[in-house]
Formats: sequence, structure tokens, C-alpha cells
Amino acid sequence: MRWRASLFALALAVLPLGGQGQTVDRATLTASQVSVSGDSLLVAQGDVEVRYRGQRLRAQRIVYDRAADRLRFEGPIYLSDEKGNFVRAETADLSADLTEGVLNSARMVMNRQMQIAARQMFRAGGRYTQLTDTVASSCQVCTIDPVPLWEIRAKRVIHDQLEQQLYFDRAQLRFAGVPVFYLPRLRMPDPTLDRATGVMMPDIRTTSGLGTGIKVPYFITLGPSRDLTVTPYLTTKNGRTLELRYREAFRTGRIEITGATSRDDILPGEARGYLNASGDFALPRDFRLTFQAEAVSDPAYLLDYGISDKDRLDSRIEVTRTRRNEYISGRFINFRSIRDIDGVPESNATLPTLIGDFTLHRRFSGGPLGGEAGLMFQTHSHYRTSTLDYDTGADTDTIADGRDMSRASLRLDWRRNWVTGPGIVASTMAEVSADLYNIRQDATYGGTHSRLHGAAALELRWPWVGGTRDGATHVIEPVMQLVFASRDGSNIPNEDSALVEFDEGNLFALDRFAGSDAHEDGARLNVGLSWTRYAPSGWSLALAGGRVFRREDFGQFSTASGLDGVTSDWLATAQVTVPGGLSLTNRALFDGSFGITKAEFRLDLDREKYALSTSYIWLQADAAENRTADTQELYLDGRYALTDTWTGKLSGRYDFEADRATRAGLGLEFRNECLLVDLSLSRRFTSSTSVKPTTDFGLSVDLLGFGGSAKPGPAKKCRG
Repeated sequence: MRWRASLFALALAVLPLGGQGQTVDRATLTASQVSVSGDSLLVAQGDVEVRYRGQRLRAQRIVYDRAADRLRFEGPIYLSDEKGNFVRAETADLSADLTEGVLNSARMVMNRQMQIAARQMFRAGGRYTQLTDTVASSCQVCTIDPVPLWEIRAKRVIHDQLEQQLYFDRAQLRFAGVPVFYLPRLRMPDPTLDRATGVMMPDIRTTSGLGTGIKVPYFITLGPSRDLTVTPYLTTKNGRTLELRYREAFRTGRIEITGATSRDDILPGEARGYLNASGDFALPRDFRLTFQAEAVSDPAYLLDYGISDKDRLDSRIEVTRTRRNEYISGRFINFRSIRDIDGVPESNATLPTLIGDFTLHRRFSGGPLGGEAGLMFQTHSHYRTSTLDYDTGADTDTIADGRDMSRASLRLDWRRNWVTGPGIVASTMAEVSADLYNIRQDATYGGTHSRLHGAAALELRWPWVGGTRDGATHVIEPVMQLVFASRDGSNIPNEDSALVEFDEGNLFALDRFAGSDAHEDGARLNVGLSWTRYAPSGWSLALAGGRVFRREDFGQFSTASGLDGVTSDWLATAQVTVPGGLSLTNRALFDGSFGITKAEFRLDLDREKYALSTSYIWLQADAAENRTADTQELYLDGRYALTDTWTGKLSGRYDFEADRATRAGLGLEFRNECLLVDLSLSRRFTSSTSVKPTTDFGLSVDLLGFGGSAKPGPAKKCRG
């Protein structure tokens, strides 16, 4: 029994591979020859292999000295586990439980990434592994090219298996064999550790406003569920910034707080900064709590420091529950604008900066009428800090500067479908809504108002499906929808439905207004036709078009919406989808003389070697949508793999109306099995009273293979 126990201890493989605290299980030993010499020696030799719980040890010869309680290995020795950890050595002399001893000419590889070669490897206490005269790297090393791209040479390395830490004495960082950095002491997490307190890789950033600067993040673990990242950021133009990020995970959710405080020459003598907080928690009875808070010292800070290009801050708290046939939401929102409009800062006093909403929406099936019905109850309130009951004209929105509004709404909708003999799908639908408004601080609309609105429709669809000799499938579907809606004669201002989109998604909608303040009135006929071709090779082409015919125009829609007049503009859409990541979408509106009034094009291509995402949009000027000039912009974002390891990136936005670029960016990334280098150059051309055009340059270097590192790229291929 003593011989068998020793073989089990041998198979536990407690070198760098773990296994402490495991109960002894049956192990298997195979060898060309096993012999017993006297009363104290057990010898296994000739392709010796021990397997135990996914771990494997191979050697040419193993000798167990019972009297000395020692194990001697003759190699080459190879010890591995299913996680990709392994140790190689030429010879070894260890205690019977493998917790003490020495290995000669050893190489340790952890998590298939980090490898450390050493003249000798010592085991101590079953926890520590000491390596002397070491070379550590996660780069592929070839016989024809033995110098790794980067390496850390050290006089001694200690691996704390319990804490999952690597300690380097007299460490020297080399790139392509050239020494570039020296540290007397260096500590790094091993590749199996995701979180460890310590200095992270620095980032270099150069901007025209701040100069050249360096960020050195310091990560602090505060337990298994909390951490703090402290990042000093110093620049050549007297920029001094301290960034903080705090994260904590709970049993039912998580929170994250980020922020920074700065002093610089952009706003001399002023303290600048920002703060973001967010959280997400699961509540009883399937409810979910989410919140976020945003604050910034001045309008330009987020752009100056490359944090975000948001121009309206959104702070909110919301409780929701989504179930089958039910949706409940209650929320409070606070908006703060930091945008400029034609060089004038937007006034927060005249914006509805405080908003409260509650929504209860339920769906029902069956019942005396059959089909499907829905019932929604909703309340909404918003508040402006201005006390003026008229529009001063400073914000060009024709809304009383201090208007406050509260609304309670109840809506019931119903739909039922029938399929007739020739395959025509007939549908009837109806909805009725009741609203009660209370409007304050508005000389024109002030007071309490009530409104009742209803609409009903009959819809006919006749899908035709057929095939051709080449195996393609064609689907043609004409649709006609006749809608009758009441006339809204109430004196209620429209605040939440000012922007109206006319597209294939609402061509057959009872109401094309997105909010509740406005309803689409009058009788109308919606017609459309779609054709889709599905090729046997996997690609598809879809074309659709339609138009709205009204009995009477009530002037509810603006010219740019495409819905004004007795007859709307023609809506035309096209979409092509090709296997392998190619998608093209085009949407356009044409007036009665087939002149384009609105156009949008989007292309998305995602392949292994390259990717491109681009969009083009053209919109008419429309004062009703607070757009005083035509909009015509092109946006693109692409990447191209120059080699297996080098990737080029390009992005930009061009304003054709202003005849200038608004943004442009270039990037170059190198990524292999052991190194990630990211170079970026970007230019923002737009300017305002608070933001100046800036140029940013960024450089980040990440040594891959340590705990928490980025995903490695392709490994170098050895030749010869």
C-alpha cells in the first residue's frame, strides 16, 4: 500500500498545476518495466506515464527511495493538465509528496500563454516555485529565430501558487533582444488570475489642447466583488488629472462609478471634471431597477479628454418588469444640455429637464371578439425651471419658455385576422384613447384639457409565393389598408411628437406620431407593394414601396416628413443581404414629380479580412423640426487586415452642405500571441463657443499573457 500511495502522490502534480486539497483517487501508471530493488527502491522506466484527474506526467525513469522518502525523475520530464499548464525539465529530485525539491533545466508554461525558462526550479512548501536565471515571455520562440519579440529576464522568479502571483527580482524588459526597462522588483499576476492589485499598462495620448500625456492606471482589488482603479494623467501643457473607477457586484446586481478631476491650461485656474454612476439590480417579483447619473463641470470637458461626445446629459432611475403579455415601467429623468445651436448654448431653463413617467401595458387574447387586444395606462409629467408663460423666441421652438405639463392616458386597441379562400389575409383593427392634460405657465394653452380619439381600419394582404427554375423563391405581397380616424379638435400642444418618420415600419400604422400629444386624423388609404427574392445560394433582395392617400389634409405634418398634403410622398425601400456579412439598405421619399425629398443609404460589410460600415443621409430643411438648413452627411468606419497581425482602421464623417469634414480618424493595430499595440490619430473639425477643433493621438501597448490581458492574436509560425 505504501508503493501505491507514493504513485498517487506522484500523480497529484502539485508543481505549478494545483491539485492541493484533492482527495486521492485512482491513478494509472504505465511503463515498459517496473521493478523492486531490495526493501527501499521502486523503479519504473521506459516511457513512464502517470494519469490522474486529467493530469499527466511523463518521464523516462522514476525511482522512489522508500528509506529517504524521495523521488528522482530522469527526463525529459513532462507534466501537464487539461488547462494548458505544463512543466518540462531534464532531471528532478523531489520529496515523495512533491512539495519540496529541485528541477534542473526547467521550463514552466501557464495557461498556454506565459512560459518561463530557468536553469533550476525549486519547490517549497507545496505553494512556492522558485526559478533562477529566468527568461519569461508569452511570445512564440522558434529554433531559427530564438529571440522573442519581448521578454523579461530576471535573476529570480517566485511563483506563489496560492495567490497566483509572479515576483521578479532584478527584472529587465527587452524588445527584440534590446533592453528597454529595468526594475529591481516586479510583481505580475499569473495568466490564471483575472484580477490583481497592481500597475496596469500605461497609455500615451497627445491632443492639441492638452499636449502629450501619459496615463498610468493602478488597479486595486477590494475583495472578490469590489475593485477601484486610480489613474493619474499628466500632460506637457500643465494638465493634471486624476481618474477614478469603482465597481462592486452584489448578489442581485452591480454598480459602477467613474469620474475625474482636472486642472489644465484650457481653462486656467478652474477645476474641471465629470462623474458618471450606473447600476442594475434584480428586484422581487421579476422587477428590475436601473439607474444612471451624469454630471460635468463644463460643456467642453468630455470632448477635451476624449471621454464622450454627448451633448445632453441623461440622469435617470427606472423600475421595470417585462413578462409575457405585460410591461410595467416607472421612471424619473433629468436632462441637462451642454450643446450649442448655431453658436448659442442651449438653455436648460426652457427645456423639460425633469420628467416623470409611468406605463402599464397588457395584452389579451380571445374574448368575445376574438383576436388580440391591448390595454395601456400611462402618466407623464415634465417640468421647466423657467417661470415665463410665453415664448421669448430665444430658442426658436415656439413653446412657452416655462410650460409645465402633466398627462394621464388610457388606450385600448384590438386586432383580428382572417384568411379567406384565395389566400387573402383580411384584418380589422381599432383603437380608442382618452387623455387628460393639465398645462401650467402657458398663456396660450394653460388649463385642464381632455380628449377622446378613435381610429378603425380594414386591411387586406394577398401574399403570392412562387419559384423559378433556378431554385429561387419569390414572394409578392400587395397591401391595402383603409383607415377611419376621428378629428382631434382639442387645444393641446404637441411636444413629444414633433419629429415624424415615414418608413416601411409605419406605412400601415393607425397613427404615425411617435408620442401621445398628437394623433393622425381623418380618413386615408394606405397602399403598398413588396417583392422579395430568396436565392438558393443564400442571398436575398427585397423591394417595397407605398403611398398614403387622404380624403382631406389637416396640415398635421411638415414638408420634410413626407406625409404632408392630400397625398404623401412615395416611399421606396430596397435591401440586399448576402451571406458572408454583406447588407445594403436604401430608403427614399419621392414627391409627386419624383424629386427626392429624403434619402438614406447604409452598407455593412463584415468579413474576416476587412469590414466596412457606411451611411449617407440627406434631409430637407424644416423649421418645424428645428432644422434650418439641409442635412447631407456621409459617415464611414472600416478596417482592413494588412497582414495576419497588422490591421488598419479608418473612420470619418463629412458634411456636404458645409463642404468640410466634421470628424476623421486613422488607426493601426498590431496584435499577435504576445503583444498588442494600438496607434490612433483623430481630428475633430467642428467648433462652437465652448469647443475648439482638436487633434488626438493615442498609443497603447499591452503585453499579452498575464491575467486579465486582452485576447491574443495569431501566433508566429516557425519555419525551417
